[in-house]
Formats: sequence, structure tokens, C-alpha cells
Amino acid sequence: MNDETNTGQRAFRVLVVDDERNIRKTLAVCLESLGCAVTECGTAAAAIDSLARLPHDLAFVDLRLGKESGLDLLGSLLAERPALEVIIITAYATIDTAVDAIRRGARDYLPKPFTPAQIQRAVEQARSRIELSTRVADLEEQLADAAPEVMLSTPSAAMRAVLDVIGRTAAHDVPVLLRGESGTGKTVLARALHRQSPRRGRPFAVVNCPALSEELLASEMFGHVKGAFTGAVRDQPGRVEAAEGGTLFLDEVGEVPPSIQAKLLRFLQDKQFERVGETRTRIADVRIVAATNRDLDDAVRAGHFREDLLFRLNVVEVTVPPLRERREEILPLARSFLSFFARAARRAPQQLSPEAERAFLAYAWPGNVRELRNAIERAVILSPAQVLQPQAFPDRIAQTATTVPQLGGDFSVEQIEREHILRVLARTRTQEEAAHVLAVDASTLWRKRKKYESE
Repeated sequence: MNDETNTGQRAFRVLVVDDERNIRKTLAVCLESLGCAVTECGTAAAAIDSLARLPHDLAFVDLRLGKESGLDLLGSLLAERPALEVIIITAYATIDTAVDAIRRGARDYLPKPFTPAQIQRAVEQARSRIELSTRVADLEEQLADAAPEVMLSTPSAAMRAVLDVIGRTAAHDVPVLLRGESGTGKTVLARALHRQSPRRGRPFAVVNCPALSEELLASEMFGHVKGAFTGAVRDQPGRVEAAEGGTLFLDEVGEVPPSIQAKLLRFLQDKQFERVGETRTRIADVRIVAATNRDLDDAVRAGHFREDLLFRLNVVEVTVPPLRERREEILPLARSFLSFFARAARRAPQQLSPEAERAFLAYAWPGNVRELRNAIERAVILSPAQVLQPQAFPDRIAQTATTVPQLGGDFSVEQIEREHILRVLARTRTQEEAAHVLAVDASTLWRKRKKYESE
């Protein structure tokens, strides 16, 4: 069974369940010619076992499987994988059985003998429905967090370097570890990586590791079976299964407890896992992207994080710089947030006053892009002014406006130079352009910038 296309994307998996070997072989040849990975089963038990071990996208199920009923099997298959597309095939087609099949959850009903064109159409329709469902889920997730937290077209050289690594890594199906302070935009970068990858037509699922207890985190990640713990009233697939064929983003992976680290390591090594409370081994094809604001190397030395897991996670490691090291983004991001939140509030766009802009550039933004976004949203909600002054923002930000060096004030030449250089860097597109405006050598500007941004 070929399970990968020549583009590196997982093949569309199809389960063929028919007690007649010739029918299975004929269907398999037709489906493989369409680029599908096919699993053939002659019994209901074999079909259930195959689906449990390896998720499939589409199943062709014969109505009569010897002494067994394909309609009875239908319920078991959908219980195992609710998103499975099922098409009932039969030589004994009637209106009543067709209605019964659809009522029980089948997507379609195909009478024998069928043609290759009918099979091709069924596969194309199933693909389209799955892709549409994935796009809708992705759109819902975007709308829940619908603001541009990272500019994917950026004036910051540091962020352009990050985006370049993301773009070059996207096509290679390896784990990626995003390091950086909280609020720098790691989730947005993970989503950007997914969208540029061959898995973009499949789900992007998120597990927020610190938000859950150890038991609930294991369930959230790998799923559970009925009765596995108090409150587990039914079988529930986890995010690993939900992300089948796509990307699973583990936010703050450094908070994962040791018992789950072992399970995660196993999944990274061989794609195998078990739901909580279950002994059956399952397989899922999922790319792992993880993020952390902790120093995982220190956590390894302290014995809190497995070294072998860290090696598996950081095949490609990307460090996202804090906002204070990419000051060129501060004002463009602020204006973008102002425009977004004004539209959301159905108000005319607001602007930052020159004093507010100076305050923004002088402030250290310890909460990074998330803090900037929250400050803008608060100001849009609370201030009716068309031009926002520093007083529209929290005191910790507004107070920096009074300490910004101004010509003729009681400030040193070095303070004036620092302010001027940082403001020119913020409004120019490249460091070379800034050096030209300032009439200094590019290497001199680089040294001064590193010095000022570290203060």
C-alpha cells in the first residue's frame, strides 16, 4: 500500500470491504490509479481492526458480507472514526436499503456493477467534502483569534530571517520547535508553516499543554475510551486523531509532565499511540510543531524534560525574537491592530498621536505582540478620540512618553542619538536604507542598534 504521493503529502486512504475477492481487487486497482492508498478487507472484523490501526478517509462497504450486514458494520466504523466517508455498494439495490444506509450515516449508495468513472467521482466528492470541512474548521479557529499577531510581510530583518526558515522548512515533513518569549507570535508562525506545507489541506489542531491536568492532557492529546476516568461517558478521539494527515501544534510543550513525555516520544518515533484506558495500538500520520517559552536545555539538565524528546522535537529549531528586538514592527503592527479593532467595533479608524508613537517605540513591551494587541484593543474600546494620545494607554506605556529624549531638553547627546536611530530604523524598510538616511556605515549602524536594543 503506497501511503505517500510524489509531492510528499499523505495519500488519500480508502478502505474496501467486500467478501468477494475479485470485487476488492477491481476496486483497489481503480482506486490506486487515482493515487489512493487502499486497504482490502473481506470481513467486518478485519475492517474494524484495519480502521483502528490506521485512520482512513473513505470506505466502500458491501451491503452483504457473507452472513454479516454491511449496514451493521457501518455503525461500528463510524463509532471508530466519526469523520469517515462511507459509501455502501451492493448488487441488491432498492430504495428502502438506500434510505436506510443514508439514515445510518452512509454518505452515498452505489449499485453494482459500477464504472471507473463512478468510482472516480465518488473519490473526488469525498476529497472535496473533507477539504471543505478542514477549511471551515481552520477558518473558525482563525476567526476566534482574528487579528494579525505576526506580520508575514515584515520590515524587521530578524523576523524576515525567521519567516525564511519557516518557508524553507514547511515542505519537509520534520518536527519543528519554536522558541521564544510568551506573546511573540509562535502560534501564528506554526499556522503559517502548516499553510505552506503539503499538509495544508488537512487539519491544524492545537493542544495548550499548561492549561490541563496530567490526566486531561493525555486525553486531549491521545483520546480516551468510555470509563477511562470519572466523566468519561463515551469514547473520545484526541487531537492526534483529529489532526490526521495534518499538523498538531503543542503550545508550551515544556510543561508536558514526564509520563506524557514518554508517550509523545513514542509517537514522534513510530506514529503509534493508545487512547487513555485502551490497550489497542493506533497509528496516526501527523506532523508535530511545538513551542516553548522555557529554556528546555536547562529543563533537561534539571531532569524535568527528556533529552531524547528534545532531540526529536528540535530537528529544526526556530527562535522568535521578542518585540523589543524588532522595533521596526511596533508601529506597523499597532496601526494594523487599530484598523482591525476599529472595523470590529464598526467605528472610523483611529490614529496614534506622535507622542503615542514615541511612547510605543520607547516602551520595552515585556508582553510582546500580545501586550501590544491588548493595549490597542483597550484603547479602541475606552477612548472615543480620533487621535489616541499616550493617556489612552496603560500608565506603564503612557509614562514612557515623558522620558523620550527631545531636542533642546535635558538629555545627553547619546540619548538623542539613540532615539533618532531607533526611530529611523522603525520607519525604514531595511537596515541599509536606514544607514543611508543616517549617513553612517552599515556596520556602525549594526553595532549601535545591537547596543541600543539590548539596553
